[in-house]
Amino acid sequence: MVIRRTTTIDDFEIFIAQTDHIDRRFELINGEIVEKMPTQLHAYIVALLATALINYLKTNPIGWALVEARYRLPDDKHNDRIPDLSFVNKKKGKLVKDGPALYMPDLAVEVQSPGQSDKLMSDKATFYLQHGTHLVWLIYPEKRLVEVLTTDDRALLTENDRLTGTEILPDFTFTIRDLFTEL
Repeated sequence: MVIRRTTTIDDFEIFIAQTDHIDRRFELINGEIVEKMPTQLHAYIVALLATALINYLKTNPIGWALVEARYRLPDDKHNDRIPDLSFVNKKKGKLVKDGPALYMPDLAVEVQSPGQSDKLMSDKATFYLQHGTHLVWLIYPEKRLVEVLTTDDRALLTENDRLTGTEILPDFTFTIRDLFTEL
């Protein structure tokens, strides 16, 4: 009989504060500590999209594009999430300077890394959407696809499509083919 102990936020904060964990990234997903291990390709895709969002926000200063920012809901003792890229509207207040933001982002972007299942990606999107995120982009580099999800809709986009920001990022567009130029 195997008994798995669910990690709480308090235990997680102690864990990530340990000296040998300082330069590493961990998420708490449903009580399980998961280390983020992005590849260069993963980082390249995030950087491309982050650059596009930052450039968009220079002329449309409605919020912030954030790479690897932490989010946690105040009443959730088993989740501390770090989307690969996120957008937060300025209406939510100033940028958090210490610890996680105590809300979910308006947009969460996850890029599938080797070893991450499609189910894990879908579960991440479901979590974000159920807890206040309005738009999720799931990027599948090996398949050259982007899945766009809202609480009401889901669409699968190919290299021939353009990614849009819907009402979250009005007039934002990005050619999906450009995400996969290095594949």
